[in-house]
Amino acid sequence: MLEFQQDNQFFIFNFDRTFKQQHQFFDPSFWQAQQRILGSAKGRGTTYFLATQDWFGVNCALRHYYRGGLWGKFNKDRYTFSTLSQTRSFAEFSLLQRLYEAGLPVPKPIGAHIKKGKIGVCYQADILTEKIENAQDLTALLQNQSLSDKTWQQIGGLIRQLHDLQICHTDLNAHNILVQNTEQAQKCWLLDFDKCGEKSGDFWKAENLNRLHRSFMKETERMKIQFTEQNWTELMFGYHQHFNQKDKP
Repeated sequence: MLEFQQDNQFFIFNFDRTFKQQHQFFDPSFWQAQQRILGSAKGRGTTYFLATQDWFGVNCALRHYYRGGLWGKFNKDRYTFSTLSQTRSFAEFSLLQRLYEAGLPVPKPIGAHIKKGKIGVCYQADILTEKIENAQDLTALLQNQSLSDKTWQQIGGLIRQLHDLQICHTDLNAHNILVQNTEQAQKCWLLDFDKCGEKSGDFWKAENLNRLHRSFMKETERMKIQFTEQNWTELMFGYHQHFNQKDKP
């Protein structure tokens, strides 16, 4: 890990080598000048996909943190600073690294950045993560095809692994699951761990799953995705099957 400060900016990187331009890695115009922008995706803001395989070992996704809801109309991207580890980008970087080291299919965190305001009360944040190649948002995929029972079970197993680590994905929905097509099979990934973290006990786990189920039902109406209650049964089978198998030799 490489951590450093430059004036009112703080950086952390998941590599050991030093780049002359590393303080510019969170500026889309830098990557544009380098002709390394592969594409982009619109959400709350714009996520840029970057050709960085030769530098970092993987291509990357660059995301700026934006506020949502009514508050976001008045304050689009500033957050109150308390400690560096609790800032949005540094906290998500740390959690992703923990999950990545535990073997969960999450994007590898590459870097995080915050820029404090002149007074130091507020900050803006960015994060660089691995770009998952040959992958589609689950909802986009389900608009055109159905998934096999095995893939639904795989999704359930992934959520169980997360829950067994006592990690609550506070925005667990169908858009935060990616399906990657490999030569062998479909591989599922979990995304967007902003504001997520560890929770004790088990009381929250059923509601976390219910949130995901509501998301599927909503997108069945809104996006006409191919989703049935049998699909959910298979997902839950994978969730409980992972629990039954984890202690087997």
